[in-house]
Amino acid sequence: MKQIMRIFVPVTVIAFGLMYLASHLNSAQGFTGGNTLNVYNWGDYIDPELIDKFEEETGMKVIYQTFDSNEAMMTKISQGGTAYDVTVPSEYAISKMKEEEMLLPLDHEKIPNLQYIDPRFLDLSFDPKNEYSIPYFWGTFGIIYNPKMLDGQTLTSWEDLWNPEYKNQIFLVDGAREVIGMGLNSLGYSLNDTNKEHLKEAKQKLDQLTPNVKAIIGDEIKLLLANEEAAIGVTWSGEAADVMWENENVDYVVPEEGSNLWFDNMVIPKSAQNIEGAYKFINFMLDPENAAQNADYVGYSTPNQKALDYLDEEVVNDQRFYPEPELTEKLEVYDNLGKKMLAYYNDLYLEFKMHRK
Repeated sequence: MKQIMRIFVPVTVIAFGLMYLASHLNSAQGFTGGNTLNVYNWGDYIDPELIDKFEEETGMKVIYQTFDSNEAMMTKISQGGTAYDVTVPSEYAISKMKEEEMLLPLDHEKIPNLQYIDPRFLDLSFDPKNEYSIPYFWGTFGIIYNPKMLDGQTLTSWEDLWNPEYKNQIFLVDGAREVIGMGLNSLGYSLNDTNKEHLKEAKQKLDQLTPNVKAIIGDEIKLLLANEEAAIGVTWSGEAADVMWENENVDYVVPEEGSNLWFDNMVIPKSAQNIEGAYKFINFMLDPENAAQNADYVGYSTPNQKALDYLDEEVVNDQRFYPEPELTEKLEVYDNLGKKMLAYYNDLYLEFKMHRK
């Protein structure tokens, strides 16, 4: 944050400052000019120094706001108000936003740094030919655990979580697709399964996990696991990396039955007011050195192949976070299930959460 001005200044300077503040607040509320860029991203999902660097290089003012779910982001964009120029949805949300015509098709000639993205992460099912989205971060969904708290035991599968020895020892991340998907995978079903009998079976199995679940939580899962408030957590690879940085006793595994391979991509909403600025920002974030700096700060895996040259070899060679293609090919990307089926997932998830009480 910028430093507060000294109190004792001439009246004329105070007046100027108030005018500037009013202008800044108007920008933050969406009254943007050509030199203002509105970025809407997940919390703690960019190195703040990169925002400063972008502003210095371009002369633009970045208004940076955050969201905590794809659904909240899509609702705010669809309602209007602030005209966001860049946002960062996950793969199934991109598919949904395309369906609802919320995105601008991209001119790849304006994103020359796209050349540095690993081809494995381009032309995927949720956005063929990357017509609307550009990779930002990727990762897996799995189990973080503390062998020291489990008498040296290691975990390799979803099924391990149902071990009665782990009573009140598991934190679950608060997400319907994630938790229901875990139940489906534990039964050998796809995490995109739409067979209601399979889904009911998964929910019933999750109910049996209840004695082992200490809490269903959000971002605080990192702090609690690092502080050894529980031995096991079910969360994303980047969250696991943060915990492992804080506590060397913990480990992370992608369960052998399968799991989610997720992607967060940069897009330009159709309501964007500074389209040229949006292209500059996307291309800036794809610069290999910038992408490496961002990955080092955030802790998630970068899809930028050239950026790997600037990262610590120990990080790049850690297959828990940069797994070989043989593993990623076995994992599944979330499909857009449609409103009715997504609502059914959410209903089952709510029933599971209520079952715990």
